[in-house]
Amino acid sequence: MTSSTLTKPGFLQSKIGGLPRAFWALWSGTLVNRVGMMVEPFIGVYLTQARGMSLATAGAVMAVFGVGSLISQVLAGWLADRFGRRITLTGGMIATAAAMVALGASTSPAAIVATMFVLGLTIDAYRPASTALVADLVAPEDRPRAYGLLFWALNLGFAVAMVIGGWLAEAGHGWMFWFNATTAVIFGLLVWRAVPETRPEPGGREAAARGGFGVVLRDRLMVAYIVICTLASLVYTQAFTTLPLAMTGAGFDKTDYGLVMAVNGILIVLIQPLTGDWLGRRDPSTTLAIGFAVIAAGFALNSVVSSVAGYAATLVVWTLGEIVTAGIPGAIVAALAPAHLRGRYSGMYGLSWSAGAMLAPLLGTRLLEAGPTTLWLTVGAIELVAAGGLLAIGPALRRRTGTAQDRTEAAAHSLTEATPHSRAKTAVRERAESTSR
Repeated sequence: MTSSTLTKPGFLQSKIGGLPRAFWALWSGTLVNRVGMMVEPFIGVYLTQARGMSLATAGAVMAVFGVGSLISQVLAGWLADRFGRRITLTGGMIATAAAMVALGASTSPAAIVATMFVLGLTIDAYRPASTALVADLVAPEDRPRAYGLLFWALNLGFAVAMVIGGWLAEAGHGWMFWFNATTAVIFGLLVWRAVPETRPEPGGREAAARGGFGVVLRDRLMVAYIVICTLASLVYTQAFTTLPLAMTGAGFDKTDYGLVMAVNGILIVLIQPLTGDWLGRRDPSTTLAIGFAVIAAGFALNSVVSSVAGYAATLVVWTLGEIVTAGIPGAIVAALAPAHLRGRYSGMYGLSWSAGAMLAPLLGTRLLEAGPTTLWLTVGAIELVAAGGLLAIGPALRRRTGTAQDRTEAAAHSLTEATPHSRAKTAVRERAESTSR
């Protein structure tokens, strides 16, 4: 009779261990790209100060960017399923770099509007491919942790970008565009060289063609989830559209905004890795609803602050809510999506955030004209509605994700029976990695 002792994984192993090499290449590229992602947060200030646009005009131009982003999610989701994740992500990043340079060189209103649309079309094209890549590469039980680590990379880069972006904006806005373009190219080339294609085979193209967005739209649970995420995006995007306008309108400069927003990235970098694996084991819909409620409180509290320290304090509140939500939305999408339609499901999920990005400046700038108190209390209420929506669809989400988990555990069990000395988790992960070869 033999016995075996399962050793508890070490601290680092529990946080970052067990993920395939290709995932870490994607993670590294995401980090580099995010370090350069400084044009979007400062675009409202750029349009109003460098190009002399009014708040309403700047809001309309930023909405054009949102329209481009909206279209890109549908297009990129289809491309990721039809032609592959890698070519979609790399192509989107190269096109983003070209659009960045063109926007920085544009001076006429017509040219700015046109390049803002193209930038919106390209800058978020990587998202469906990236989300689908993680679902392809990583076993289901590790996906919340993997998506959380990507979220961590985004915010580590963001913390750096906010500080550098504020300095470059003061030195001359042109530097922002070139820096952003360079990091986009690096991201695209890194994925092209180090991440294999993972689109499910055999018959990946044929299966994807038989599916289509009609399947997604007939999935009522997914549609409800998209609506809820759109409301959440509408609120969250205010941090990059109306918050800088509110701060500069109150007499603060761009560096103040950059430093305040850097607190967001720093907190996430310090706290999220410590909590991500634990939160990933909780019920997704309930956890996400709690996070949304905390975000609502943080944004609403902006209505009562009038100093840099005050804005930083409210940011701490909604950042804690953001940390609670890290990794969960993408894992829900991966659980809801059939394997051959992960690109399209991810594209529809990305569509919700692009729709929020399109609507946020239109709504936010008009609410800001009515007064900061009106703006922040309204968006806080909207985020609470999103939290309530998640609680409402929670039972259905638990049924769907539970069924998917049962299938995963059954597959893992059969693999363990075939090879008694292997661990189910390792076997499932190896199967995921084999699809990428």
